[in-house]
Amino acid sequence: MCVHAHPDDESSKGAATMAKYVDAGHDVLVVSCTGGERGDVLNPRLKADAHITRDLAQVRRDEMARAREILGVQHTWLGFVDSGLPEGDPLPPLPEGCFALEPLAVTTEALVREIRRFRPHVLTTYDENGGYPHPDHVMCHDVSMAAFVAAGDPTAFPDAGPAWQPLKVYYNQTFSRARIEAFHEALTALGEESPYAEWLENWSRVDRTVTTRVECSAWFDRRDAALLAHATQVDPDGTWFAVPRDMQRRIWPTEDFELAHSEVPVELPEDDLFAGIRTDQPQLVAVAQEQV
Repeated sequence: MCVHAHPDDESSKGAATMAKYVDAGHDVLVVSCTGGERGDVLNPRLKADAHITRDLAQVRRDEMARAREILGVQHTWLGFVDSGLPEGDPLPPLPEGCFALEPLAVTTEALVREIRRFRPHVLTTYDENGGYPHPDHVMCHDVSMAAFVAAGDPTAFPDAGPAWQPLKVYYNQTFSRARIEAFHEALTALGEESPYAEWLENWSRVDRTVTTRVECSAWFDRRDAALLAHATQVDPDGTWFAVPRDMQRRIWPTEDFELAHSEVPVELPEDDLFAGIRTDQPQLVAVAQEQV
């Protein structure tokens, strides 16, 4: 189960890994906490499109449906309202009724219901900074971690279905400085202009620990196709696609994660989110079942 704040987040964070696991026969569910209703149109070619302006919320739902088909994943909407990205100094208050202002117990119960229905062994989400400090991303972290604990506790949200304990939870760590530097250096070595120079000059993110690198370069085409399906959110001529896929496969063929918690023994570093968990080993699957 991959828990994300908005439609399009699933295609920019761990999408190739999801497609790889789908093709290997795993069930993969993407949970979108909000509908992205307050997002901006980031593709300059579509800014003046009247249909999009009239009903961005429905357009983003349609985009998500196309991305889901491309990746082969299952998908559900958690049903909360996009908080928007506040801008200004001082920052304006968040809009009433938005996801980031919902009581944690409310958002946690909603995700617990999905965990208990789908019964995942692995959960992916964002770190405590949200990957970047969008209020919905931070809330996505908070609700994911609360639900990871509560889902296996039969006394928590007893009306949300029979308890089920996921065995591992990971933070997406796709956007590391090391990865961006590697792409920047590769482009400049070829004498090409790098769009990442300004990124690196203004870099302020704290380096995170990467525990798990999933080799998934064969699925980069699917990842990019899914991201392009979110046409309102991605400039096809922008930095997302500045590095040719062949170069990406050679320089950085993995998607990277940080193991936040595991209920099963692990040996780090890993190359598989399911390391330590195998459905053909009943004693490990039973770990989840014994906790209900």
